[in-house]
Amino acid sequence: MQLTANLMLLWLAAVPLMGSPGPATMSLAAIGAAYGARAGLQYLAGIIAGTFSVLLMIATGVTGVILAVPALIWMITVVAAAYILFLAYRIATAPVMAADRPADRAPAFSGGFFLAIANPKAFAAIGAVFSGNRLLEDALVFDAVGKILALLAVIVVVNPAWLMFGSVFARVLRNPRSGRVANILFAGLLVLSVLLAARGLIGERVLPP
Repeated sequence: MQLTANLMLLWLAAVPLMGSPGPATMSLAAIGAAYGARAGLQYLAGIIAGTFSVLLMIATGVTGVILAVPALIWMITVVAAAYILFLAYRIATAPVMAADRPADRAPAFSGGFFLAIANPKAFAAIGAVFSGNRLLEDALVFDAVGKILALLAVIVVVNPAWLMFGSVFARVLRNPRSGRVANILFAGLLVLSVLLAARGLIGERVLPP
């Protein structure tokens, strides 16, 4: 019973933190709106794999080594921001009508994976949930494995939901003009999300001033 209660508490903390708007989730919604859910599946797989990699880095303590080198964090953030600006441009200028959306133009697995592992929100959200919750007392290995599996379930649920949200939202906007506005809106929200995430890191003094 105690394990079940602890698991529910972990999920209650994880879903709003990991599922809230951020660079990865907003990029999925934007790609769903611009290219459709099916064309965005490879990018979605990259996001899931990259976010799971972040989870493993946090669980094994690798992030402590990375955070000990602020210049490295700064460099990764700058490169990630440049990629997100490029991605936002592609989304804003993507063809609006479903018939004009070639699947091969949608961002691929590698783009999703890179964005996920360079996503500052993922490190902050997953790190807070992983370190702030415990499933099992006096069983550190099983506790860590349990939290990895529980958070993996959250990753697998919330990210496809954002891709589907963007796709469904775009279907409502059949008019080319309103569809273009939607693409530009999602692209703008994507840029805003990474600016807010980077600002949060600067506020925590993870990045150099």
